[in-house]
Amino acid sequence: MTRRADAARLRQHLTHTPADPIAWLDLAAAEGDLGRAEQAEAAARRAIELRFATAEAHRVLARALQAQRKLDDAEHEFEVALRLRPGYADAHRDYAQLVWMRTGRAELAMQRLDSALSAAPHDPGLHFIRSIVLEFVGDVDGALAAAERSLACEPGDEELLLHAARLHGRTGNRASALGLTQAAYKARPSSNTQIALCEAMLASGQVEDATPMLSQLRGLLPLDQYVIALEATAWRLRDDPRYHELYDYAALVTTQALDPPPGWARLDDFLRAVAEELTHLHCFVSHPFRQSVRGGGQLGLQESDLARPLIRGLFESIRAAVERHLVKLGEGNDPMRSRNSNRAALTGAWSVRLASGGSHTDHVHPRGWLSSACYIALPAAIGSGTASDSNPSKDRAGWLRFGQPGIPTIPVLGADHYIRPEPGVLALFPAYMWHGVEPFVSDEPRLTVAFDAVPDGP
Repeated sequence: MTRRADAARLRQHLTHTPADPIAWLDLAAAEGDLGRAEQAEAAARRAIELRFATAEAHRVLARALQAQRKLDDAEHEFEVALRLRPGYADAHRDYAQLVWMRTGRAELAMQRLDSALSAAPHDPGLHFIRSIVLEFVGDVDGALAAAERSLACEPGDEELLLHAARLHGRTGNRASALGLTQAAYKARPSSNTQIALCEAMLASGQVEDATPMLSQLRGLLPLDQYVIALEATAWRLRDDPRYHELYDYAALVTTQALDPPPGWARLDDFLRAVAEELTHLHCFVSHPFRQSVRGGGQLGLQESDLARPLIRGLFESIRAAVERHLVKLGEGNDPMRSRNSNRAALTGAWSVRLASGGSHTDHVHPRGWLSSACYIALPAAIGSGTASDSNPSKDRAGWLRFGQPGIPTIPVLGADHYIRPEPGVLALFPAYMWHGVEPFVSDEPRLTVAFDAVPDGP
């Protein structure tokens, strides 16, 4: 059942049983997942009014407030949740992330978490959260040490094993990464542990062993864009021509200039207005945890944001461009064209404001189908593409790159396609394609909007 169906079912239930606090809290969580933060806040407050003032209820309320950029109120509600349950790991993660994104100061983000660990030094969940925080504030070695402490508290836990394995891989200890993923897979064979084992095999040069496992996973999870990306990576490592069918940049990736929406004669005037609007909405100085952004803020666009006239106009232009792209895309047997109905439904939208030194790590969008990058305002330092081959990254500063895996591989694979950003240009590409952004240095920010979409209709 989709979250939209969940929300509809819960609303129907509450028309008959309006004093059910658990249903109100479940509705708040569903509304939050759907990007309806105001409705999520109202439902969470109703659950609390019905004397269900649990730590979970205050955390859901805090997340709804944060999505509306009521940041002081959100911090307060996270603090209430943590007073009610001092060892609440998920609330510690959310609170630390909010403080980090607001301040960019790791010591402030970890202050409450470290206090909780002093009181409960053997809590594996708190060590796990500390590891996540340390990784995303840039201390990978510290993150690995915290992950190992969490495993010492709860040996054999699947999530902790896989987290520690990934960090070992990041620090270059591929043998340990492989051993931990093998232990997790042996303890609980599942698609999740099998995916992690395939990652570790590719990182260890065992591409021939990983290939049949990835083929099996494709059969089990045919729409999982991350599995498609991993199989494509294996094919590239083996010089399998099927890689170029999946990463057919000429056929599957397009760029096009947006049309100005009604009421705007010039696109650059419209973009300046949109940039001003988005800059006003952006309220974070640092990146979120477990996302690709580095060195900048990410703004989730809620339903109320998408209703703002300027942003609504932007997405009207984007939808027209998407329809043109899908018509051009046509039909085919690949994971992109085989699902093409010439219509797409947005499943999420956001804006990223990268500061000097900012970048995106290489990633895919596992539950997407069509992914995007729309350039609103760019620094003058965006690369010109004319630097020498001896320094290939300099000329591509701030560019969108494709094909470079977000996991270690033997041999190392680099990007094999680039897009030079231009204001008002929309790039569209399959969600399974590895993509990232080259770092740049400038006093001016790099402002973009992006979204994921899935096929709409039969």
